[in-house]
Amino acid sequence: MTERLRPLFCDHLSIMRGKYLPATYHASEARFCRSAFGVHFDKDLLPAPGSMMMEGLPDMVLKWEPTHVRDSWHEDVRVVVGDLYDEHGAPLPLCGRGALRRAVEAWKGLGYTPRIGIEFECFALQRAEDGSLVPYDNPGGVVYGTGPFTDPARFMDAIWETAEELDFRLEMMTAEYDAPQFEFTLRHDDALAAMDEAVLFRLMAREIALEHGVLLTFLPKPLEDRGGSGLHFNVSLDDERGENAFATGAKGGPGHMTDLMKGCVAGLVHHHKGLAGLLAPTANSYHRLQPASLSGYWKNWGGDHRNVTTRVPAEGGAKARFEHRMADAAANPYTAAAAVLQAARLGVTEGYDLPPKETGDGFEHTDATEGVAGSLAEALDDLEADTALAEAVGADLVANQLFMRRQEVEKTGGLEGASLRDFYVWYI
Repeated sequence: MTERLRPLFCDHLSIMRGKYLPATYHASEARFCRSAFGVHFDKDLLPAPGSMMMEGLPDMVLKWEPTHVRDSWHEDVRVVVGDLYDEHGAPLPLCGRGALRRAVEAWKGLGYTPRIGIEFECFALQRAEDGSLVPYDNPGGVVYGTGPFTDPARFMDAIWETAEELDFRLEMMTAEYDAPQFEFTLRHDDALAAMDEAVLFRLMAREIALEHGVLLTFLPKPLEDRGGSGLHFNVSLDDERGENAFATGAKGGPGHMTDLMKGCVAGLVHHHKGLAGLLAPTANSYHRLQPASLSGYWKNWGGDHRNVTTRVPAEGGAKARFEHRMADAAANPYTAAAAVLQAARLGVTEGYDLPPKETGDGFEHTDATEGVAGSLAEALDDLEADTALAEAVGADLVANQLFMRRQEVEKTGGLEGASLRDFYVWYI
């Protein structure tokens, strides 16, 4: 095969877009049509804010660091992600990676460097004889399952082996609660590097699985009779000495929280409803975000408690962190990470009060009286109303999201079950 370069960016719909260039291509930038930010899942072309669909469909420029080019999972293809700029050389406001850069710089202005580790959940599907999509046949699949009863086709082994070869920092993989559901955990890293790893790993996993006849989907609720899939962010902050600023000693949890940690958690609780419009951005997301679903529905926080939205694990020292559990991987991981970091930062800078921790079990009893919206349409209204969060993440990016996702509400209004899933499933 001829050697090629594959530069990529993650768009407003969380779709990885790019092009192939010859290996002899030595520039560290490539041009794309800016109006890709007005293209919807059904390929409808829409005059979304910032897309310039009605202003001539001009170029935008993807730029990357040459040192970030890496080998890919396809022979003789190298891959890289980068930042988007407008035709005048200014950062493109619609770029999720750029939004994360701004969030990181805002924290650095306070003397801290964000680090993130993520947990991906996903379902495996395959084609039936009639062409429809059905659950991957792993009748021996159980939660925390490993081995051939969990994965007869061994596509998960292929993903692990490829990740090792390419130095993806894969920390864990296992079967999740609802077969055929799987989970991947990627190690902590600086926020931008962690999300670069996340989007490339997600793409790699889907493409490797497809070679084994499996459609791996990161949709939040692809099977209505089974649980949902989330994208959990484990966040810590390094101080100027490179030490974990959340650490108070060997112990963690609610009884050992620094004022900095308390401010972060307070910010996430305060902006809970607004966050949903960016972290759970599809109509399908609200089939997952329900009470008693371990999903991040409730406006609450707690200790080692998987039925709260913001969890403060008992691990201390270098592992002190908070885990935010609302997002799903239909969100652009850069934008979602930026939103979590900005909400946490606002909690610190604005001095929000931290409410008491959750004491209920989250199934039959909860202290929380408020959750996320019941639909994408309502969640978008909550996002629009949260002007502080929208401004922090990026007003232009949020305006594009509000427009495109409100169009999505109309497009998916009559869809349910497999029809709703299939609106998204080949892209996410």
